[in-house]
Amino acid sequence: MSPDRFEAMGVDVLVGGATEAELEAVGLLFEKLDRTFSRFRADSELNRVNAGTAEFVPASPMFAQVLALALDAALRTDGLVDPTLGAAIEAAGYDRDFAELTDDERPPRTAFPGSWRHVRVAGPLVFRYPGTKLDLNCVVKGLAVDAALQQLGGDGFVAAGGDVAVRGSAVVGLPGGGSLTLRDGGLATSGTTQRRWLRGGLTQHHLIDPRTGRPSTSPWSEVTVAAGSCLEADVAAKAAFLLADDGPDWLDDRELPGRFRAGNVEVANRSWRRALEPEPAQAA
Repeated sequence: MSPDRFEAMGVDVLVGGATEAELEAVGLLFEKLDRTFSRFRADSELNRVNAGTAEFVPASPMFAQVLALALDAALRTDGLVDPTLGAAIEAAGYDRDFAELTDDERPPRTAFPGSWRHVRVAGPLVFRYPGTKLDLNCVVKGLAVDAALQQLGGDGFVAAGGDVAVRGSAVVGLPGGGSLTLRDGGLATSGTTQRRWLRGGLTQHHLIDPRTGRPSTSPWSEVTVAAGSCLEADVAAKAAFLLADDGPDWLDDRELPGRFRAGNVEVANRSWRRALEPEPAQAA
């Protein structure tokens, strides 16, 4: 049976193994997350929180929970995955839906390094300095894929923009060609091959380095990571991309398989090669 397909969060979403009711629940979940966390919907909760003039602003339980997950991701990656890069990505020119972006002769605006250590969640309240622009896309898509899979009663998969969560097993295509069989886990790719634009004659992309507040200068074009969940894989792929040449070893230290691409060159870390090694035949 062919997977069902719809568009949400600016990407194609594929769902395999869902009943009609489960597929409807998945669609409603994506819509709710987009309505809450979109940078491009004037009425989103994210924009309401960002516009708050007080240091503490009220937030819904879901918003507070997702922000807490993003702050945990920042802690686990030493700040490489940072939820405070909203102003930085706008400064690079990504200030509207990607489909509406055009090349701009104006140079990028002032850089805004990350400031995640100045953000707190206290029950229903979010603390951040007024003017801080949160951007929770660092975790929302991976979280959406994992949560959507939970709507399925049996084995199946959910894929959104190349990020995948699987219950049971499924053959998953890889960027640049090839595939692998993913079992009970997640796969995510972070890269700059899709979302690029020109600002002041300079190529910009959406993977902001929080240490500089500018688009990363990592040599990788794409990093793909497999993990126990799509969210874990997504966070790790972003961090490994930003770590440039140190990315493969960083993943190996966490026993996470990763494949790195720089143009036509592919580099697999030890964990990736080990995961793809065929199991030795059992003696009769």
